[in-house]
Amino acid sequence: MTTTTTFAALSRRTVLVGALLSAAMGAAQAQAQIDQPAPAFSATTADGRTVTLDSLRGKTVVLEWTNHDCPYVKKHYGSGNIPAQQKDAIAKGVVWLQVISSAPGQQGHVDGPTAIKLNEQRGAAPSGTLLDPTGQIGKAYGAQTSPHLYIINPQGVLVYKGGIDSIATAKPEDIAKAEPYVKVALGELAAGKKVSQANTRPYGCSIKYAS
Repeated sequence: MTTTTTFAALSRRTVLVGALLSAAMGAAQAQAQIDQPAPAFSATTADGRTVTLDSLRGKTVVLEWTNHDCPYVKKHYGSGNIPAQQKDAIAKGVVWLQVISSAPGQQGHVDGPTAIKLNEQRGAAPSGTLLDPTGQIGKAYGAQTSPHLYIINPQGVLVYKGGIDSIATAKPEDIAKAEPYVKVALGELAAGKKVSQANTRPYGCSIKYAS
């Protein structure tokens, strides 16, 4: 291989790597950012309704990424932790939406009737369950795990993203010892305060997006 050919090959490789890095940086920048407007969405719920973020303006909104087969999700549903937080939040006027971004054929993917049945079995009480089989909403928010939670204030601004709590295990006995990030954030928001820990580390199973 001549020096000219080698240089050309290296140049092409450099351009390719640069393009990939730029794309990755662009994707990261496109994800939901704290204190910025939350990404808009329109989705079909498990019971066949269409929900848009714009239609929820004026209300606090929680988005909870979920996968019923994930051990970390089972921890918080089997113990009753997430259902209790859903019910408490909704009683205070919060809209709590589950989001299922598992692709067809992947772990956690379910149709609407199955999602409703699962919630009935687990005593769950979200305001609705958004079906996101293409992963469009999940990728717009940068959702990484199930569970992964986001809180949007009544003005449509993202004020929290991260874990349900501070102890990243699948052990139900750890719930009582953990700092309940989402519960605390909702309390601070309701009191007119700035969320003190707005960006925490999510934990759980990776979201099974379409490849």
